[in-house]
Amino acid sequence: MFSPETHYLAGVALLTIVTIEFGGWFLSRVVRGAVPMTDFQKSFARAGHAHAGVLVILGLVCLLYTDATDLTGAWVWIARVGVLAAAVLMSAGFFLSSIGRDVTRPNRLIALLWLGALSLGAGVLTLGVGLLTSA
Repeated sequence: MFSPETHYLAGVALLTIVTIEFGGWFLSRVVRGAVPMTDFQKSFARAGHAHAGVLVILGLVCLLYTDATDLTGAWVWIARVGVLAAAVLMSAGFFLSSIGRDVTRPNRLIALLWLGALSLGAGVLTLGVGLLTSA
């Protein structure tokens, strides 16, 4: 029913949910005041956690739809991993660009967020076109 690649990537994606759970636990410590953070850092931590969760779920859905297309070569891989890569890149961009003591502005690692946005766009655009042209 599903390609071997989909089986493998879905398994890996599901295992990443444990790291998202850890992020939720960490955020609960932040809210209780156990981890001192600036308002900027708190908002970036929340955004990183939310993007990770939502994009992993969307990535799992995209895996299923990718197998319903006629995409081949690089196109099938862009559709297959674009959203999952975005989950990692965007979350990393939020977390790593706000790391440190008393940080109030993102550092250069904010570039990971924008790379993730490009990956997300490439993945959903490729998959959308693939679905529309694979009747």
